[in-house]
Amino acid sequence: MSTYRRGFSFVEFLAFALVLFAFLGAVVAARAQQSEKEKSSHSTWATYLGNADSSHYSSLDQINLSNVDKLQVAWQYDLSADRSYEFSPIVVGRTMYVMAHKTSVVALDAATGKELWVYRSKYAPGWEMHRGINFWQSKDGSEQRLLIPIANHLEAIDAKTGQLITSFGTDGRVDLMAGLDRDPKTMSQIQSATPGVVFGDLLVLGSSTGEEYGSPPGDIRAYDVRTGKMAWIFHTLPHPGEPGYETWPKDTWKIEGGSNCWGEMSLDAERGIVYVPTGAPTYDFYGADRVGNNLFADSLLALDARTGKLIWYFQLVHHDLWDYDATAAPQLLNVRHNGEEVPIVAQATKNGFLYVFNRVTGKPLWPIEERPVPKSDMPGEVTSPTQPFPTAPPPFAKQTFTSADLDPYLLTDAERAKWKKTIDAAVNKGLFTPPGLTDTIEMPGNHGGANWGSTASNPKTGSMFVLSMNVPALLKNEHLLPPNLWEIPMDVAPAEQGKAIYHLYCQRCHGMDRQGSPPSIPSLVNAPKNFGEDLIRTVVKNGIQEMPGFPDLSTLHVTNLMIYLDNPDLAPGKLEPAKLPEPPPSAANGASATPTKYWSGYNLQTSIIKPPWSQLTAYDLNTGTITWQVPLGEAPPAAAEHITGTGVMMPRNGPVVTAGGLIFVATKYEGKLHAYDQATGKEIWSVAMPAASEGVPAVYEVDGQEYIVICATTGKEQDIPRDGPSQPTATPPVRSYIAYALPKNIAAKP
Repeated sequence: MSTYRRGFSFVEFLAFALVLFAFLGAVVAARAQQSEKEKSSHSTWATYLGNADSSHYSSLDQINLSNVDKLQVAWQYDLSADRSYEFSPIVVGRTMYVMAHKTSVVALDAATGKELWVYRSKYAPGWEMHRGINFWQSKDGSEQRLLIPIANHLEAIDAKTGQLITSFGTDGRVDLMAGLDRDPKTMSQIQSATPGVVFGDLLVLGSSTGEEYGSPPGDIRAYDVRTGKMAWIFHTLPHPGEPGYETWPKDTWKIEGGSNCWGEMSLDAERGIVYVPTGAPTYDFYGADRVGNNLFADSLLALDARTGKLIWYFQLVHHDLWDYDATAAPQLLNVRHNGEEVPIVAQATKNGFLYVFNRVTGKPLWPIEERPVPKSDMPGEVTSPTQPFPTAPPPFAKQTFTSADLDPYLLTDAERAKWKKTIDAAVNKGLFTPPGLTDTIEMPGNHGGANWGSTASNPKTGSMFVLSMNVPALLKNEHLLPPNLWEIPMDVAPAEQGKAIYHLYCQRCHGMDRQGSPPSIPSLVNAPKNFGEDLIRTVVKNGIQEMPGFPDLSTLHVTNLMIYLDNPDLAPGKLEPAKLPEPPPSAANGASATPTKYWSGYNLQTSIIKPPWSQLTAYDLNTGTITWQVPLGEAPPAAAEHITGTGVMMPRNGPVVTAGGLIFVATKYEGKLHAYDQATGKEIWSVAMPAASEGVPAVYEVDGQEYIVICATTGKEQDIPRDGPSQPTATPPVRSYIAYALPKNIAAKP
């Protein structure tokens, strides 16, 4: 057999080379076309979080690593007489839309900040779209609408004039309580603070259902943006015959609730798939009435955006007992994996894990293992025997907490000793330790980890960024509904607020007349004079003997409580009876039956853990590794003690990523705008703002000038933050929307 091979002729070689060059040229052209497509789709900020993919990414690069330190205030829209917001502006052409004027939608000139018009809903200042609104326009651009969720309704207004579009729904409004197969009279709320996503002529919308027993279901719905009619609904609490129905007790969909998307969702517009992260079922910390894995709670859903049909799903937490909602926007990227380009979706969670899937098939990029977790000893509770643990990427948040992690800086020696005793005595079996009848460690706490607004990505590099917090919680289930800061009235006289605090926190033991039951429960009549203010502050914060501490109450709260105790006549009127424990129901034979309801406070303990209290983490999702991790800013209470590298406490912010190599984050409490190098995490610039910020900035361009705008409307806080509404500060904040830009001579450089 001959081994002779004939060589290529010159003509054959030339033909082969031409084919090869044509193929390579086509590949390069396709990639360039894709790059230009991505650049074009991310060059504006006309949608909540920048683009329907919720990437928080801008392809603008005029502001970059070389000149960010030259940024200056371009304009400022004053809101000093207004309230605080956590609003993320959107920009359409030359017009910016913000929230101001006591919960009104305001149109501004995006280049100057000049007010153009104001729309105030008849429901304002009701439960509103305080994180953002969304924009839709017809294909020819002749119709432009703003879609506004407010007071359990959806409104549509003309984006050019601010006028209500009365042909939408009923007189311009859609009742969001309708269409859920539940009596609206049983619902307290259903509207989300985040505005969903627009796909074609549909608005896909989630909801905030509340977190109590009997809350409404968190079904995902799509509405026609022209008519307001519901186009489709996906039942997150499945109905009979639907997938997942078997993971709940029979007919649970009629009475249970939650399993909702109250955070952000992301859209793959090219494929027509919307990715929806869902939250916990209700009630959060006890689930004997919902035995099973509870699909589709705590899941990442891939839904057909046209029909609402389920394409695939993955449940991130089975039978959630920790309020571990998935709230941050799923990030959509294309990465190199095992030598191939793979379209992915990455979901960050409150428990500190990052889950990564092929976004078309739902197959995990790296193995996810079902691992055994602790069982519950609560009456009637049946926990899932396993939970899903991703093998890669590594977690972005701290997932353990013991007394060895107690803060060495802000706690006094006495406080540290008290907390060491409490933590050492608590049930602490690691991640997914179920809450019980005694103190139970939850780490990360029920705020995260990651929370709303906290993820961003760069589609050009396959990089993802997660803003997270390290805050433990101390859970304890009881028959008594615990007080929480959100029940304390804000806009009232100090003594009136003090009276409300007494009613919520003190009255159940000390009585309506403040007489107590001495000697075990002392009288609080004339308490400031009898005990002294310093002792009262210490006892309220740390507790004493059988009395629990209430570290969530701020210094101002305790001051107002003492004003009331010192002179109750300043807040006249009778106190309402205190909420009492629900008695266990009686069994048919007269014996004591298992109690049906337990509650736990969220009980986040911000200051007891050592720093860092918050971090910014960069991932390379081509490899599933962490590139860098740095503290996010500095916590004011620590900075006052000259302690650095702490990260702010309890951030309520989100990052923005730009093609200029930057990550921008504006912080709450600290009140600074930070710029980080995407490649290294090094902070290269920051500026103190006149007020602190909540929410996500917006990046946009007008007349060749790039801007970044911040909603800076919250008071800077030197005290340790609590899980509750923002408290008044000693000096009223100078509230405003602030736009930063480069000086004209620098911006004009090629």
